[in-house]
Amino acid sequence: MSNARLTLDPSFVVGPINRRLFGSFIEHMGRAVYTGIYEPGHPTADADGFRQDVIELVKELGVTGIRYPGGNFVSGFEWRDSVGPRDDRPRRLSLAWRATETNEVGLHEFASWVEKVGGELMYAVNLGTADTMDALDVVEYANIARGSTLAEERIANGRTEPFGISMWYLGNEMDGPWQLGHSPAEDYAKKASQTAKALRQLDPRVELVASGSSHPTMPTFPLWDRVVLEHTYDDVDYISCHGYYQEKNGDLGSFLASPVKMDRYLDVVIATADHVKALKRSDKTLNISFDEWNVWYLGENLRSFPRQADRFYRTDEIEGDDWPEAPRLAEDVYSVADAVVVGGLLISLLRHADRVTSAAMSMLVNVIAPITTEPGGPAWRQATFFPFAVTSRLAVGVSLDIRIESAQYETDELGSVPLVDAGATFDDSTGRAAVFLVNRSLTEPVTVSVNLGALGDLSVLETQMMADADVYATNTKDAPGRVGLQPNGSASIEDGILTVTLPPVSWTAVALG
Repeated sequence: MSNARLTLDPSFVVGPINRRLFGSFIEHMGRAVYTGIYEPGHPTADADGFRQDVIELVKELGVTGIRYPGGNFVSGFEWRDSVGPRDDRPRRLSLAWRATETNEVGLHEFASWVEKVGGELMYAVNLGTADTMDALDVVEYANIARGSTLAEERIANGRTEPFGISMWYLGNEMDGPWQLGHSPAEDYAKKASQTAKALRQLDPRVELVASGSSHPTMPTFPLWDRVVLEHTYDDVDYISCHGYYQEKNGDLGSFLASPVKMDRYLDVVIATADHVKALKRSDKTLNISFDEWNVWYLGENLRSFPRQADRFYRTDEIEGDDWPEAPRLAEDVYSVADAVVVGGLLISLLRHADRVTSAAMSMLVNVIAPITTEPGGPAWRQATFFPFAVTSRLAVGVSLDIRIESAQYETDELGSVPLVDAGATFDDSTGRAAVFLVNRSLTEPVTVSVNLGALGDLSVLETQMMADADVYATNTKDAPGRVGLQPNGSASIEDGILTVTLPPVSWTAVALG
């Protein structure tokens, strides 16, 4: 059995934990909206057609901000299609996902749903096929109280008070050749800068996110980010990051080290932003919005994971005039190993809490999501639900800067990486702390010793663990409770030292107070 050690000290702080770190994302893609959050006629549907079983699960998950309406969808989206009387709204073809969008759920309906779950609505504007004027119009419609034609139109459509949306995304993945309206970095950057300046004239309260690289493997990364920021640094508050992770060719060891990829990605984006800050001799420090992250099994890799294959709708296999409504798209079935990686990715975000002050696990329901539903049937928690819900609940206050003494192991993708990953938080107002631990070993348990002396006299309040003899075990419609949280009974404190044993391929959270 290996051993690892770390020390917690409230004097060594990464930064405050912004609650927006625990955001999520709903796109008009697959069944995220229709038969996901919205299903009139479902036994649990409320008067507005929203599934209350899903609402309760979203509340339990602890989601804060929710990004909407896309995603790739937004680059072909006309926001006016989604407001006004439902019977008058057009049916549109979504080029991003080769599907029919009914616009039955639009801005007003989605905003009401966000209020039901206690979240914050964050909105993306179309900078692919639309322009600055279009962005100005939707911000005016949403945020101006009254007096203008658009504000009065919103009032006539049933919303007296403004939506008061603070966070606005200036397009989505504009570096991607797949994106409608994709353009070179300089062209996008000029458009984003012009749009940002205009939006601030209209509503100085807005917080703006420039579209950064859609993945660190993009051939234009990080040049895209540098060029975009050279034009927009003074105009925006955030640069976005997107990153998805998956096990490839049965290489579980490399997959479990995915948070190392996230760390390295974020370090480059932060360095790029700070480089532009230096070039501009600016006093402003730009933050990061990691507004799409998750485990996602893509393309050819599905052959290695038969449990995914029948849940994946391929848009490139649809021919002729078939534009289905709410098809099953990217409905990944998540395992315990996936949940352990998600727990580790959350640790990476905590490790960068001084700069990553907004994030969104992508997505929320059905599409690469921690919550799955069946039309007319049940809703259940996927394995990835659990580490997110626990981390959102326990990670309060500040993220602590810690150093881990741990054995290393070799991976094919990333070289030598630590066997144990760890993050920790401390809330000075309550005196409570939390420790999050991952054992990446495929075969051996690890005993971790955590020096708590600098935090005072603490006791173990609770432990939560994701582990299973079958690391590929999942929850399904027929077995929705096959995997879930369990206590880690090994945790104990003696003489200011927390000792906890981690099973192979496991994630553990320890709450202290």
